[in-house]
Amino acid sequence: MAHSKQSDLMREAHLHMPQGVAENYRYWGDDRTVFIKEAKGCYLTDCDGKQFVDFRLGYGPIILGYRDSRVDQAVVEQITQRGTLSGFSTALDITVAKQIKALCPNIDLVRFANSGTEAVMGAVRTARGYTGRNRMAIVEGGFHGLYDEMMWKSDVEHWSPEKQANPSIIPFGAGIPDNSRALVDIIPLNSYEALDHLFKTHQDSIACIVLEPIIGNCGSISAEPDWLQYLRNQCNEHGTLLIIDEVKTGFRVAKGGAQELYGIHADLTTYAKAMGNGYPIAAFGGRREVMGVVGSHAGGVVHGGTYTANLVALSAAHATLKILSDTDALSTINSVGTEIQKVLGRVFSAAGIAHTFAGPPAMFGIHFTPYVPNNYRDWRITDSALYQRFAWHLIDLGVMLEPDSREPWFICEAHKSINLEWLEDVASQAIKLACNKS
Repeated sequence: MAHSKQSDLMREAHLHMPQGVAENYRYWGDDRTVFIKEAKGCYLTDCDGKQFVDFRLGYGPIILGYRDSRVDQAVVEQITQRGTLSGFSTALDITVAKQIKALCPNIDLVRFANSGTEAVMGAVRTARGYTGRNRMAIVEGGFHGLYDEMMWKSDVEHWSPEKQANPSIIPFGAGIPDNSRALVDIIPLNSYEALDHLFKTHQDSIACIVLEPIIGNCGSISAEPDWLQYLRNQCNEHGTLLIIDEVKTGFRVAKGGAQELYGIHADLTTYAKAMGNGYPIAAFGGRREVMGVVGSHAGGVVHGGTYTANLVALSAAHATLKILSDTDALSTINSVGTEIQKVLGRVFSAAGIAHTFAGPPAMFGIHFTPYVPNNYRDWRITDSALYQRFAWHLIDLGVMLEPDSREPWFICEAHKSINLEWLEDVASQAIKLACNKS
């Protein structure tokens, strides 16, 4: 490997952090882990000065563009003129809560958090407090944060549909207690049979079902509208709360998130990522009756945190949500995403590659298969190895994305500036190299 600042930083980082990174998912190997020097708009510049058009967008928070001046200026004014943290309530709490409610009619009451993980923890605890039940169910391929109960998954990667009826259930990694598995059920997306079996087996003990209708860690494979409505009906019938995780889709796929697209509302919803354009802000909320169990009254659900509703995050959310509400930013994003799909579709078709796009233009998945996958198990039989080779060659050519077909392409408003002819050219080069396995 040629000498570079990246290699120097990687060697030094190994002295101070496990794997040389601040969190697991940033480690791409010693020779490929990326160190970023600067981000602006839809562009990243690494420590060696190489520029990338970025479709990873930090796993989705960047909805307008890096260092958007409208958001950053609001944060600077908050910091310099009013402060960042007091441990007390402010009028800005109410302002941002009202903005969320104006965009999302599924929300009556809301509480803030600092991350998607915290928001999901708060929503699940609220569901348990409201129902008096303990069990929960999640959908294969979904991701709901890094806490023990949610860190169980179907091992679809090593599943053989010819040899096994169902994938094994395994933890994400070490350190997850076996007993945290006891109250979690996992079902395939869009399976009526699995849903019926779940309620037949645990009908009086399921507090909540948690799902992403558009699965942000599974190439935007999506719930069928009829199945989602059936799930909504079954939850109503059995006294189970429906929690829709909109950490990735919220304020991105539509002003009201995925629930606006489906016209189906949850009892509780979680938000994060796009609501702050890169600043750490999250929230959970829902029906007044359900959220009413949260509080310091006797028997209330406990929710809190030192940095909850900190004014840096709230000022960013206030500015971001105002832009998304008052401008055509999301229309621009959808238009750009559609055009990028057309470009990539031409490239794949010219190369004779069977392909489909899943999910909305603002966060679409690419699957090398003739048919749109219906669930995580369908993803297993796509040509994910070809996609990975394609992605690595794109990265080498200056297009940043996650080299795993389970991660969608995220689009932000700043992508309107990219050269689509250039993108078509580098994508053509990358698919040719990938097909040659070079």
